[in-house]
Amino acid sequence: MSRPRRRSRSGTLILAAAALLAPWTAGAQSRKEDSLQTEQRRLQETQRQLKHEREKAAEARRRETSVLAELEETERRLAEKQREVARLDARIRRVQGDIASLRGEIDRLQGNRSGQEQALALRLRTMYKIHSQGAALPLVLGGEDPVRRVVAIRQLANLAALDARLIQEYRVTTDRLADRKGREEARQAELASLRGQARAEQAEVDREAAKRRMLLAKVRDERAYHERMVGELSEAARKLETFVKELQARQRRIAKAPPATPGEPPRTGFGGLRGRLPWPADGQIVTAFGPQVHPRFGTRTFRNGVDIAAAGGTEVTAVYAGNVVFTGWFKGYGNLIILDHGNEYYTLYAHIAEIEVKEGDDVRQGQRIGTVGDTGSLAGPRLYFEVRFQGKPLDPADWLRQRS
Repeated sequence: MSRPRRRSRSGTLILAAAALLAPWTAGAQSRKEDSLQTEQRRLQETQRQLKHEREKAAEARRRETSVLAELEETERRLAEKQREVARLDARIRRVQGDIASLRGEIDRLQGNRSGQEQALALRLRTMYKIHSQGAALPLVLGGEDPVRRVVAIRQLANLAALDARLIQEYRVTTDRLADRKGREEARQAELASLRGQARAEQAEVDREAAKRRMLLAKVRDERAYHERMVGELSEAARKLETFVKELQARQRRIAKAPPATPGEPPRTGFGGLRGRLPWPADGQIVTAFGPQVHPRFGTRTFRNGVDIAAAGGTEVTAVYAGNVVFTGWFKGYGNLIILDHGNEYYTLYAHIAEIEVKEGDDVRQGQRIGTVGDTGSLAGPRLYFEVRFQGKPLDPADWLRQRS
């Protein structure tokens, strides 16, 4: 048999050291794994919080509608409700007119029937007297003269026919009177219904107007709302300028004219009336052309036109003969009318209440094209007016005639 090999001293020491270090190594490995898991959990929690915050931010952005869009939507609803109220008022006036006409006819028919009743009453009293005499009718018909009997019978027949006619007329008048009274009752019921609808629509108008006032108050009083509105209006002005240039290019294509070379405005036609154009509305300029600084918030904007303060409903007229190239709603400006005056000149009329021309119409100088309103306006009823040459805005004050 072979003898077992001895373990060396160094091997024994290594084994002993390994045995002593094994628990510490296992503990360190365990602590390292625990620390890694903790960091992973922290990372996952941070990622969840980040995702949650991102979702909250996205939701806030979805809720944060455009101030201008919100204002215009409110204005659209308000204008629609106002038109419905106006339609209901017109129907109410028509129904009231119908009722007044029916009432006049009823009074006339009642007068006629009263006269007919008196005539019938007279005839009945006469017939009663004749019958009460008893022998009157035999005496009339009992004579020996046949001619007299024929005449008497004919007279009696005429009287009977007259009575029948009076009775028939009375019945016709009574039927017509009943019909007119029924129609009046129906019209009265319709009038009550229309008045109820008008009150409900007016309540909607009041609610929409209140929403508009609240939003405008925020725009005026809160810097964040004001600055957002300024940014959106500036963007709307840029879009309008682009739109006018597109209209200009379209007009050139229609006329088959080459692109215009930038230069001095021609002094013929519209261009020859600088400083002599009539005012588009009776009012005063309250916001001038050019750079503007808000007195409270210090925000800077540039006005491409002027605001003419005027009472709502004031007529808006064309300052020069031209062709209507656009009518309708334009974001930031409300109801807008654009006229082409030839030679690259355009005038723009905004915040219109009622547009009274349509695209393609030719208008003469001084012709009524609409009325002053507050559609798209932040400051109540007024007319926004622009003059443009080759798509670029010019100061309207330089073109309108001076007032004494």
